Amino acid sequence: MNTIAPYFAVNPARRPITSVVIAALVTAMLAACISHPLEAPPSPAAVDTVPADWSQAYVQRSQQKADYIQSHQVAYDWFGNFAFSETDGVPYLILKLLPELAPGLWGSGENFLDAVGLFADERQPTYPVARGIGFSGLSRGDALGNIDYASFTCGACHIGRVRLEDGTMEYLDGGINTTFNIVQFRVRLFQTLQQAYAGETGAKRFQILTEKLLAAMDAVHLRDSNYFYRDFRSGGRNFDADYETAQIALFKQNAAKTIRRFAERAEAEYDGFIALVAKNYAGFDGEMIAGFPGMADATGLSAINGYINLRNRPLLKWFAGIVLPPEPGITDFMAVWEQKQRRAGWDAGHKRLINGGGQWNGNVPIPVYRNLIAMLTLGLDDTDVRVAAFADELLHGLPASPYPFPVDIELAGHGQKLFAEHCADCHQPKNGKVYDIGTSMKRAYVVGTLLNFAARKELYASCSPDTAVDLNGKTRHPCAEFDGVSLTDRKDVLMSPNSEHHGYNARPLNGIWAQAPYLHNGVVPTVYHLLVPDERPGSFVKSRLDYDQKLLGYSWNLNATERQDEGYVFKVDAIPAFSNRGHDKDVTEGGKTYRLDWSADKHGAFAIIEYLKTL
Repeated sequence: MNTIAPYFAVNPARRPITSVVIAALVTAMLAACISHPLEAPPSPAAVDTVPADWSQAYVQRSQQKADYIQSHQVAYDWFGNFAFSETDGVPYLILKLLPELAPGLWGSGENFLDAVGLFADERQPTYPVARGIGFSGLSRGDALGNIDYASFTCGACHIGRVRLEDGTMEYLDGGINTTFNIVQFRVRLFQTLQQAYAGETGAKRFQILTEKLLAAMDAVHLRDSNYFYRDFRSGGRNFDADYETAQIALFKQNAAKTIRRFAERAEAEYDGFIALVAKNYAGFDGEMIAGFPGMADATGLSAINGYINLRNRPLLKWFAGIVLPPEPGITDFMAVWEQKQRRAGWDAGHKRLINGGGQWNGNVPIPVYRNLIAMLTLGLDDTDVRVAAFADELLHGLPASPYPFPVDIELAGHGQKLFAEHCADCHQPKNGKVYDIGTSMKRAYVVGTLLNFAARKELYASCSPDTAVDLNGKTRHPCAEFDGVSLTDRKDVLMSPNSEHHGYNARPLNGIWAQAPYLHNGVVPTVYHLLVPDERPGSFVKSRLDYDQKLLGYSWNLNATERQDEGYVFKVDAIPAFSNRGHDKDVTEGGKTYRLDWSADKHGAFAIIEYLKTL
């Protein structure tokens, strides 16, 4: 869960300056050979051998992943379905009523959140809302101790899909949800409120909204006593008609206050996003407000926490604009499986963490804190540390999803040799080095000395060595130690020194087939275009679920005759942050030349592509 987290909160950030800290930090996380060494990796690197029979290997690896998830089922459920807070978020009943208030803004009757790219997961047909939305009734000790709040879950960004040749979907647990449009949720939520207000302003608008929501609540519940929860059952808890009736009664006790708080926060978030767009995306406003599925300006989305608070404080109002990031921070989501391959370790004196990096440039070396930082960007009160801890447990060894299409084993064997010669030294497990390969370095410089210090302080306050949580019936201290070394009084290791992150990690490539498009800003549609830079298109389609087996990436061609209603057109270099330069020139390091541009050897490029399918 160490990439960007979607921003889905209804409360003001508790500590506005700290919100800015987290905001800047997340962009640095989200940004991947002249290198800046953190610690030199072993060389030469070992490479995986091509299986003799890919069909058999695919079946075996698929089963291994299924078995792994089954053996970590509780952690997987928290990763996929559990909200980030038991006491804060969007009131769940309100979330489910959005299509009743503004049916034209939301999606199908089967799943209204398909309007923002969240899908109904066929593997859990009775779940009452789309995959990637959690509600606090799943985790709260007292089932009816409070109203249910909803938030995005880890799975919103990190459970993806690919369409197979027979038209069925294969789910990519720990992969990338390329259709999720975070911005559109915020925009449509704001538009829903405006429709409900019917032109009314001032306090009167909240009264109107309350009346409409309560009327809609009564109407849908009268029509279907399981409208909100669909008689869902989980962990021995039944979200049946009785539970639903009790939740409605709880909600009505403080409905006016709850609804006003929700609406004010939604309006503030939208206003903050508009301020971000005006500051960093002038002339690109319409496109940013439409949003980019599979992408987000994570820094901006989280910085809005601080912006919202500061703009209303007379003594600090002048500072509000400064808390928004100075540069565009838009970037692609990333896969989070097989974290053990990216895991840092202690140096000999246990003074610093080396040889690893779980996100784009490795600012946060300890996995549980990477997960926690993603959660903190939502700005929720009482962030649930259990989600971060369970995600750490699940993702450490979660296998990458195997390539679900045929592989030319002979060609892959040739590609294995080329990969070993030109790619493996950088893209090997536990490589703590960062590289400047010609992509924008702005994200690598976002966290300065002051922000680094403040982020360490905030993380330690959110989860200290003394923090105790109940994980599946056992009391745990998820932040007490790392690899057997106590973290007591060790705020210094929660963030790596900024001098070690002037570039981006070359991550291990297991499951790289499912991580298209490529580079940190998602501007290269296929591996072929990465290896043959002169053919990189100026425009291509993102977020289709069909797959280009030849070039290794999701279906990207603007001229494709099928699925014209799926995906969106992405224009490279529409703004500088979308530049598709990088990883396009051969480099020499340590007296060895590594080929990155395969334009003169396309057979070699296709051999590497075939080999990458087997990782």
